[in-house]
Amino acid sequence: MPIAALPGRGVVEVAGEDRLAFLQGLVSNDVAGAVPGTAVFAALLSPQGKWLADFFLLAAEDRLLLDCERAQAPMLAQKLSRFRLRSRVAVRDASDAFVVHAGWNGAPLPMGPGVVAAPDPRLAEAGWRALAPGLLPGAEATPEDWDRHRLALGLPEGSRDLVPEQTVLLEAGFDELHGISWSKGCYMGQELTARTRYRGLLKRRLVPVAVTGPLPPPGTPVTSGGAELGEMRSGRDGQGIAQLRLEALDGRPLHCGEARLEPRIPTWMALPAPAAAG
Repeated sequence: MPIAALPGRGVVEVAGEDRLAFLQGLVSNDVAGAVPGTAVFAALLSPQGKWLADFFLLAAEDRLLLDCERAQAPMLAQKLSRFRLRSRVAVRDASDAFVVHAGWNGAPLPMGPGVVAAPDPRLAEAGWRALAPGLLPGAEATPEDWDRHRLALGLPEGSRDLVPEQTVLLEAGFDELHGISWSKGCYMGQELTARTRYRGLLKRRLVPVAVTGPLPPPGTPVTSGGAELGEMRSGRDGQGIAQLRLEALDGRPLHCGEARLEPRIPTWMALPAPAAAG
C-alpha cells in the first residue's frame, strides 16, 4: 500500500469569499465540485485555448488548494492574481506550507490535523492525493515509484508531457480523465476546447507506449517508414508517453531514436473509430 511524498509538486492557495466564482470563470472544470473529500482535476488555458498548467483542486475550510507542479506554482499564482480585478480573493504560492503526497494500491486515505485529502478524480486506480503540513506516516515509496505507476496507467504528467501554449486538452485525455466540464459557463480558452470536440478536429493524442531499447530523450521524433508521426515525451523503465498522430495507432512499426515503441491504449482512453479499430 504505497504512499509517496512528491517534492516536484507544490500548492497554490486561493482564499476569500469569491474564490469559487473567481476560479469558475478561469479553469476548465466545475469548481463547485471541489468539496471536502472530493477533488476536481482542471487546467488553466491560454486565451487561445492551449494548456498552461493543470492541477487538483482540494477544498480546505475557507480556501481552495491547487496541487500543481512546484516549478509552475509561482507562475500559476501570478497569472491567477492578474485576473482578480474586484474579486474578493487572495492568491499565493503556499508550496512551503505543504508536502504533497500520492497513495495507491489500497493505501488508506489519510486523516489528521492539517491534512487535506481526496481520491484522485482521474481514475480510481490512481489512488488519492493529500496535502499535509509534514511527511505522512508510512510515506516510504519514492517519487519514482509513483512515476512508474502513473505511466502504467497512461496518465500524462504536466509539463513533462504537455507543452505550454501548444497542447490542446483533448490531446492529453482531459475529457476521459474528468478534467473538463461541458455544462458549466464560459471559461478562458473554452472556445477551442469545444470546437475541437464538436467538430472532430483532434489529430494527435498523448499515448502510453512500451519502449524496447534505450529510452529516448523527450522530444525525440517518432517515425515509421521515414515519416515523422510524433515525438517522445516522458518515460521510465521501458514505459513512456508519446505524442502520436492518430494514424500512427494502426499497428505500423514505430521507431524513436534507437528504440521501438508499441502503443498501449488503456481502457479509459476513447479514440476515434478508425484509430481504435487499427
